[in-house]
Amino acid sequence: MIEVKSINKSFDDKTILHNVDAVFYEGKTNLIIGQSGSGKTVLMKSIVGLVTPEVGEILYDGRDLLKMDAGQKKDLRKEIGMLFQGSALFDSETVLGNVMFPLIMFTDMSQSEIRDRALFCIERVNLKGADKKYPSELSGGMQKRVAIARAIAMNPKYLFCDEPNSGLDPKTSILIDELLSDITHEYNMTTIINTHDMNSVLGIGENIIFLNKGHKEWVGDKDQIYSSDNVALNDFVFATDLFQQVKNYLVSKK
Repeated sequence: MIEVKSINKSFDDKTILHNVDAVFYEGKTNLIIGQSGSGKTVLMKSIVGLVTPEVGEILYDGRDLLKMDAGQKKDLRKEIGMLFQGSALFDSETVLGNVMFPLIMFTDMSQSEIRDRALFCIERVNLKGADKKYPSELSGGMQKRVAIARAIAMNPKYLFCDEPNSGLDPKTSILIDELLSDITHEYNMTTIINTHDMNSVLGIGENIIFLNKGHKEWVGDKDQIYSSDNVALNDFVFATDLFQQVKNYLVSKK
């Protein structure tokens, strides 16, 4: 579990996060949503230590990131998996080489152990047989799955995903959502997903944090979102006619 307590972050005298509190639960898909400029990216970067809030606490199972020394932060990073928006694969490395990379860099495992673990992760994301291929030979969805395999290679306690469905078609996006949800539950990870994809929100959102102009404005799950009377949330989630029709239909059935 990760807890964020009363954090504030400013850039050039402009406050981006205003006294934000949030809890991200173990074994659940925790989503951060909000319009562009709402502060969701700054919140995620604060949690992983890429930016430092002026005040507040960021607790990893009770351990305050903001009070850790360099050695403690290095140890914590071994417990973290990252899925970047653009997959961030090494073009000159095979699928196997990409997934082996964090194991080579951050563990004392033998070469055979590293290879076995990487192959296991590749198979887990349904890419068995693709280990010798290069990223340029893969579709966008397959590249994303390689990135997920790399992110879970070190069996992390905490998994961060930045816009995991960016650039993917709707069908592939659903497959990625389902994979992230399955892995989260299977390994009981604290998964935090920064997204603007409403299909993800309504499909796998077990704990949703809605930010509006740097303030935490709403918390709930994918079912509660349909009955919310928060105007800003409704304007954001149900901006399209299709989602609004779905909400109206479900509300009429109650």
